[in-house]
Amino acid sequence: MRNTQATKLLFELSQAGRRGNEFPRPDVPESVADCLPTEFLADAPPELPEVTEPDVIRHFTNLSTLNMSVDTHYYPLGSCTMKYNPKRHERLASLPGLVDLHPYQSEADLQGMLGLLFEMQEMLAEIAGLPAVSLQPAAGAQGEFAALLVASAYFRDRGENRTKVLFPASAHGTNPASAAIAGFDCVQLKPSPNGFVDLDELRSKVDDQTAVFMITNPNTLGLFERDIAEIGRILHDAGGLVYIDGANMNAILGITRPGDFGGDMMHYNVHKTFTGPHGAGGPGSGPIAVRDFLADYLPGPIVTRADDGTFALANPEKSIGRVRSFFGNVGILLRGYFYLRTLGAAGLKAASEDAVLNANYLKARLADVLPVPNGERCMHEFVASAETLKRERGISAMDLAKRLLDYGFHAPTVYFPLVVPEAVMVEPTETESKATLDAFVDAIHKIAGEDAELIHDAPHSTPVSRPNDVQAARNPVLKWQCGSSCE
Repeated sequence: MRNTQATKLLFELSQAGRRGNEFPRPDVPESVADCLPTEFLADAPPELPEVTEPDVIRHFTNLSTLNMSVDTHYYPLGSCTMKYNPKRHERLASLPGLVDLHPYQSEADLQGMLGLLFEMQEMLAEIAGLPAVSLQPAAGAQGEFAALLVASAYFRDRGENRTKVLFPASAHGTNPASAAIAGFDCVQLKPSPNGFVDLDELRSKVDDQTAVFMITNPNTLGLFERDIAEIGRILHDAGGLVYIDGANMNAILGITRPGDFGGDMMHYNVHKTFTGPHGAGGPGSGPIAVRDFLADYLPGPIVTRADDGTFALANPEKSIGRVRSFFGNVGILLRGYFYLRTLGAAGLKAASEDAVLNANYLKARLADVLPVPNGERCMHEFVASAETLKRERGISAMDLAKRLLDYGFHAPTVYFPLVVPEAVMVEPTETESKATLDAFVDAIHKIAGEDAELIHDAPHSTPVSRPNDVQAARNPVLKWQCGSSCE
């Protein structure tokens, strides 16, 4: 039986006078007014819940059992590479010589950490085929933003006023958002029927105002852009730059490099590609790699190595400045470093090969109920369409996603990208076994044959079934009103 205490808020469990602990009487003035000017004092103490320690422990423990996580469930998420986070990395990142360091210590006392971060820069540069790396950005979106600021500084330094950033219709939403925040005008290419960039459409949009073309490769449909070299030539002939969104690097590690197929800048999602905890388990990390002529504009500090082997922090000559405090999200960088050192070059390549194999296996086994409109083969993910399922059985992509929760699977990404009707984006990653993939396939086939009305009300096994999405968007509850319910 489900513990109903788990679904109550702490405010609802609150009872006046309850305490989790008792502190000794203070040896300083008890009146706050004796310590602080009265104008800085609140009229009343904050309305915090009054609960015992067991109340708190049981509340959060019960809530944790309701969570889906990569440690408890399969995440066929698509685009976000939710793969298992090895616990070995957690143990290593918690070693006292790493976790107990303080960024304000002198560089002489941080040589081990700086050496590790220097090696991380070097490894990311090699994987990207781009020689200069900054570890500063705190997430993929901030990496995009920082790289676009680098591009802006580069063109400004050259006396060029380039104002436009181009991107495909299937681009991740952060691409135009980052470009707009960086001060560029956003130009979206029209969707193409085959899922690839339409070169004629691209040529028609590129001009002397084009600063950057942002593209994910493999793209958001899980296809490798076969004309990526020509795309690079078109941009470079016009004086522009090619930005590679590194969200899908999990498909090409050790197989091909953005710098080799025309990219001038890219970001990594260390929390996606190199097994750092993701989302609420984060934070993320979004290092950027660039060509040598852009190195002087990178956000700093960058870790450098002197001839005597010592490491130091330095800001590039024309740096855009900091985009994150200290050295970036070092905890996630550490986990990525351990992943790279554990696998090595051959292991990284094998991880990508297994990710691509798993995706194609799922794609083939689901073809009868979730056909894929674009491509006979995919890379690490694919975008299927539930359009036929909806037309013939009344089961939409959202219905399918919600019902999967009852079978113990996290829902895949649905309705993205918009270029595929009733889109279901699936990414198995390399860390899932054939048995898990087969169980997922069996669940989808069972759902496809279930009564549509049953599925419309799914999930049935969660405390909340289907919130009213429209109402939640238009009338969000952003603050808990305590009031009489706390009494």
